[in-house]
Amino acid sequence: MKNIKHKCFNSTTLRVPEQNKFTLLIGVRQIRSASSQKLQKPNAQDAQAILDLMDKRKGSIVTTFALQENYTASIGDLEKYNIDWTKRYRGSSSIVAKPNSVDQVSSILKYCHDNYLGVVPQGGNTGLVGGSVPVQDEIVLSTELLNQHYSLDPLTGILTCEAGCILQQLQEYVQVFDRDNPYLLPIDLGSKGSCQIGGNVSTNAGGQYYYRFGSLHANVVGLEVVLADGTILDCNISKVNHKDNTGYDLKQLFIGAEGTLGIVTKVAISCPRLPVSKQVAFLGCDSFEDVVHTMLLAKARLGEILAAFEFMDSSAMELLKKDGIPALDDGSVFPFGLLVETQGSNEEHDNSKMQVFLESAMNSGFVVDGVIAQDGKQIQDMWALRESLGSRALSEGYIYKYDISLPLGDFYDIVHEMKHHLRDFHNRIRVCNWGHVIDGNLHFNVFTPGKYERDDELLSMLEPYIFHSVIRRKGSISAEHGLGQCKNKYLDQVKSQAAVSAMTSIKQIFDPRGILNPGKVFP
Repeated sequence: MKNIKHKCFNSTTLRVPEQNKFTLLIGVRQIRSASSQKLQKPNAQDAQAILDLMDKRKGSIVTTFALQENYTASIGDLEKYNIDWTKRYRGSSSIVAKPNSVDQVSSILKYCHDNYLGVVPQGGNTGLVGGSVPVQDEIVLSTELLNQHYSLDPLTGILTCEAGCILQQLQEYVQVFDRDNPYLLPIDLGSKGSCQIGGNVSTNAGGQYYYRFGSLHANVVGLEVVLADGTILDCNISKVNHKDNTGYDLKQLFIGAEGTLGIVTKVAISCPRLPVSKQVAFLGCDSFEDVVHTMLLAKARLGEILAAFEFMDSSAMELLKKDGIPALDDGSVFPFGLLVETQGSNEEHDNSKMQVFLESAMNSGFVVDGVIAQDGKQIQDMWALRESLGSRALSEGYIYKYDISLPLGDFYDIVHEMKHHLRDFHNRIRVCNWGHVIDGNLHFNVFTPGKYERDDELLSMLEPYIFHSVIRRKGSISAEHGLGQCKNKYLDQVKSQAAVSAMTSIKQIFDPRGILNPGKVFP
């Protein structure tokens, strides 16, 4: 072998904002009729009222409406809030509000609720389904300034932070909090440098360590959420150190709800200790069948220390080859590449288990080549390869990305089916795939090399065909990013009538006027 030198918490406390905060709205505009059920188009009076609710703080609003000096903006200033990073979804919002406290979020939502104004919560805007982009001209409520307060309880390992905190910054914070015994944030994503923890919670983001630590449903122990009418809901955020089995666990409703039930403003998440030992191997396989056998062998040989098992096909590896593949000396591109990580508490023990696993895999013929990282930098380099795939593909041309999950037996069959389905486009496209194969999560990607504009003919061949193909295989059309405005039309195909009815009832309870993230999740 080559070498390179907490329990569910249910407390719910309501805090209603002071009513005198809203007296300034009198005279700005008469509150719209409560009998109206149609969302209204925001105007200059709305922009002024929202600015006033944020104490006329400079930088608290971006708008094209004429306000006082230093508060007007151009269409270009609003661009990044109106378009997603894939450039597929675009809105036309003329007001972006940037509150810096939960009370300001509350005030804004109460005003919008009273005036039937749609509100789109937006974090890092790194999703794939247009969930944080306006459908039309709703008010964007950015959480980017809710990032000043975070703390870690050294006794429980519970991190409490505001929703706008960047994931990577939180990861770094918990690792240096106690240098002798650092902590680990149990979620890691390729977009960690720009995504926000509130958005992660609102989409129930998974990432590469889902197999080891489970979903955010398992790790979030408390939330603070602002409801559509401005009510501040404490879902155990004020006493996260206590077991509480009283009543409904309301926080679970907001995890993965995509901001349609309330806006997450604060998160409490349980963090385990950072593993003392981390082993990472980069492997090459000749077939997807070998990938599956290698994964089963990893589960058997590595057992409790197995933390991640990532795959990428040859098309994805070709993207990396342009910059060199430092994990393999000769830059070899195999039909499939694997990234396997273990996390444990004993370096010698864990290294021995990794060696036994690799020897077994190679002796069985499942793995044809591989390397083990020799230090922390090489571990980072290997993961950097995997995490760069999204941006690398995006730089090559217009990209169509699908985050799906499938039974393992059908995991790569859908790739073959889609390539056959798109055979008439084979000279115009490249299909490349990667993902968290150990939890059935496939990132299916099609891009048009050198062409950066959407091809509607190609899109019509991709959708809804790929979704129907996933549904036919009893998989999920959204493994991590939610339904947003891309997949919401398929809700009744992926959920039973009873489930959709229950979801509709919950939406009606929390957001009776439908102001929160309109056009998302529900058709």
